[in-house]
Amino acid sequence: MKPLKIDDFGPDVALLQQRLKALGFNPGKVDQDFGTGTEAAVIAFQKSEGLLANGIVDIKTLLALGFEPEPETVAAHSIIQNVTVGLVSRMFPATPLDNIKKNLPAVLGALEKQQLGDRNMILMALSTIRAETAGFVPIDEGKSRFNTSPGGKPFDLYDHRKDLGNQGPPDGSQFKGRGFIQLTGRSNYKTIGDKLKIDLITNPTKANDPQIAADILALFLKTKERQIREALIDDDLRQARRLVNGGSHGLAEFTDAFRTGERLLSA
Repeated sequence: MKPLKIDDFGPDVALLQQRLKALGFNPGKVDQDFGTGTEAAVIAFQKSEGLLANGIVDIKTLLALGFEPEPETVAAHSIIQNVTVGLVSRMFPATPLDNIKKNLPAVLGALEKQQLGDRNMILMALSTIRAETAGFVPIDEGKSRFNTSPGGKPFDLYDHRKDLGNQGPPDGSQFKGRGFIQLTGRSNYKTIGDKLKIDLITNPTKANDPQIAADILALFLKTKERQIREALIDDDLRQARRLVNGGSHGLAEFTDAFRTGERLLSA
C-alpha cells in the first residue's frame, strides 16, 4: 500500500478506514474518502502507538497498522542520492571541500541505515554538524568557562555531573564532547556504545573516528526522531536544535544551514 493523506480517495482508503475501525479508531463511514474524520482517527491511532501524530499514513504508520508498504514507496522515502558534495558545500560556505568529500558518504550511509534518509532528517543531521563542528570533521570539545573552572583542570566542571552519568575525575576529560554531535558524558558514551556494539567507555576517543562519529550522530537523532519531526512540522528550528544540544548554542549556524539546504533540496 502507498502512503495516504487527507483528500486521497479510492480502495486503499477504504481498507485504511476498515482497519482503523477494527482497531477501535472510528473514522466514520467507510466511503473511500480520506476526509477529516479519517484524519482524526489516524491521529488518534498514531498517538496511541507513539508515532508522529500528523494525520499522514506514512511508512511507519502503514507498518503499525499491519499494511505492507510498496517497495518503490520505501525507496522513494529516501533522497540520499540528491545530497551532493556541491549542495552540502553551499550549506557549509567556510568549510574545506575536501572535508565534505571525505566525510559526507559516511554520514549519509549512517542516516540511511537508521532510515533517516528523508529531507528533514538529512537537513537536521547536516545542520547539526554545521553547528557543532563546522569543519565537517569529528572533533574534541574545546575548553570553556562552562566545562572548566578558573585555574582548574580541563573539563573539571564535568567530573561530578550526575546528569551525564559522570562519577568524578577523570570522567570530565575522559568523556568530554567528541564527534560530529559532541557526544558527552559517561552515560551517553555507554548507551550509544552498547547500541553500536563498540566499547566507548574503555576507548572514548573512538567517538572521533569518522565512521563511528557518523553512526553516533544518526543513532542519536534516531532516539529523538519523533520529537525532532514534531518540531520541524511546526518549523520550530530552535526546539529542534534544543533536542540535540540541550540549548541554543550554534542556533544561528544551524538555522542558516537548514534554510539553505531546504531551498536547495526543494529546487
